[in-house]
Amino acid sequence: MGFSELLDTIGGVGCYHVMQGVMTFICGILLAFQNFLQNFVAGVPEHYCQFLNQTGAESLYLGGDRSGDLLKASIPMDKGGKPERCLRFTEPQWHLLNANSTEELKLDTEDCLDGWVYDKSIFLSSIVIEWDLVCGRKPLKPLIQTIFMGGQQVGSVFFGILSDRFGRRTVLRWSSLLATIIGTCVAFAPTFNSYAVLIFFIGAVIAGINLSSLEWAPLKNRMIVHNGITFSFSAGQILLPGWAYLVREWRWLQFSTLISFGIILFGTSWWFLQESVCWLATHNKLPLAVKSLQKVAWINGHKEKGRKLTPEVVMSYIQEDLEAMKTSPFLTDLFRTPGIRLTTFCIMLEWFACGFSFYGLGLDLQKFGFSIYWVQVIFALVDFPGKLLASISMSYLGRRVTLFFLTFFPGLMIIINIFIPQDMPVFQMILSMLGKGALGGAMSCLYLYTPELYPTEIRQIGMSAGIFSIRFGSLLAPVVFIISNYVSILKPLLFGIVPILSAISVYFLTETRGLPFLETIQETENRSAPDTYQESEKTSLRKWHLNLKERKMVSEM
Repeated sequence: MGFSELLDTIGGVGCYHVMQGVMTFICGILLAFQNFLQNFVAGVPEHYCQFLNQTGAESLYLGGDRSGDLLKASIPMDKGGKPERCLRFTEPQWHLLNANSTEELKLDTEDCLDGWVYDKSIFLSSIVIEWDLVCGRKPLKPLIQTIFMGGQQVGSVFFGILSDRFGRRTVLRWSSLLATIIGTCVAFAPTFNSYAVLIFFIGAVIAGINLSSLEWAPLKNRMIVHNGITFSFSAGQILLPGWAYLVREWRWLQFSTLISFGIILFGTSWWFLQESVCWLATHNKLPLAVKSLQKVAWINGHKEKGRKLTPEVVMSYIQEDLEAMKTSPFLTDLFRTPGIRLTTFCIMLEWFACGFSFYGLGLDLQKFGFSIYWVQVIFALVDFPGKLLASISMSYLGRRVTLFFLTFFPGLMIIINIFIPQDMPVFQMILSMLGKGALGGAMSCLYLYTPELYPTEIRQIGMSAGIFSIRFGSLLAPVVFIISNYVSILKPLLFGIVPILSAISVYFLTETRGLPFLETIQETENRSAPDTYQESEKTSLRKWHLNLKERKMVSEM
């Protein structure tokens, strides 16, 4: 018996689980808002240098189009016929206003010593406009995203420890409150440095927001809950550009997306969301665990069933779960034996590649030259067919074939994009879009595949290693943007080569389609060994079929 059977005694899935599922979906949307918010908060508008201070003599040269004439005389043009973003003439070149004049001569230029003029037709305001994060300060823009992702990495560890010490509900409550407080401070940050510090803490506290939906879901419904979480993240990417279009001021946009955590999560955590029963039991708070279960039963319309619960009944159901929690594995257990060590290296590379290239594509949307709002929507929509393809392929072709295709294909698309001419942005966008969709499907595949590769005793820590890797990959993706300011070819090369390397590593993983979960490390070693791999699969399948027959016989008796 286990927690799933305990839930069945109080009516199983009901209104509480539906409400918690809705909350989880909303939480996923808000998390996606934060992860991709820099596409709009740090949007880069068209810009050029401020003109030199004029003396009044320019009126002799200017025609009816005063601003256009000043631009032509003050700012050199690039190869595409657009004003240079980071240079201006050392003095106005009035002769360029002559229709017969050309810019063949090498004219003296200088940096934008007096600031920049920004086109505010798309971005009414942004941190780029406010703090001039262009030209020499351009690397500071992706640095913000790196700091945010770094905060998430630190926060996931820090708040994970706090959750084990003080409980999921308590940490959720304080994380959502802190997100609201710090979010308010972020929206009114006076300087870039203060904004960077606060954005780190925002990333950290958001990582502490965990609704423990999977813990409250019965085993048979956990895949549905997981799919809801993954699709909510895609839904958030779709809704974000619409909200960003309505709220054009970056400070209000940042504030409105963060205040939602407090309004929605902090309030509901007081009267609706319940603490994890297993956590309460392991911390000698069994009476509170009974009260939580009784409240869930009451919300689900099974008040009488809830009244029948006693601490002894609850303990009899979750005893096995508690014993499993007491034998906590260590990270070193993932590297102790050859088979699990190889699996861990390969699976961490898979997770890293997905996070690295997924955010590498998803945070670089302005390069196509189209409306950032529509491009964000299109890049989010493509996640849905990618995840659907992954689900179908895993069922019919297996995990290895699916994962190989969904990592090799996007790497290939990114590499091909290197050779596409810059005057074909539509084709470039299509290739990038297909790559991002495939990577979204690869993540869904990994969420299912990773637990199947590890035995019960280290399954959870194996999954944690994967989550750590994907966050580390998402942290390094903006770093590549910084480096690409100096070596532009590195960006597509790295984002393309890494998923291809991860696709090759799939060869060293074992197929798990149709096989039961592994129970011991020795079973994993037997299945991973090249000389016993096929025999191990046959044995596992035979045991699986025998178990099915035994269950059928028991049900008939």
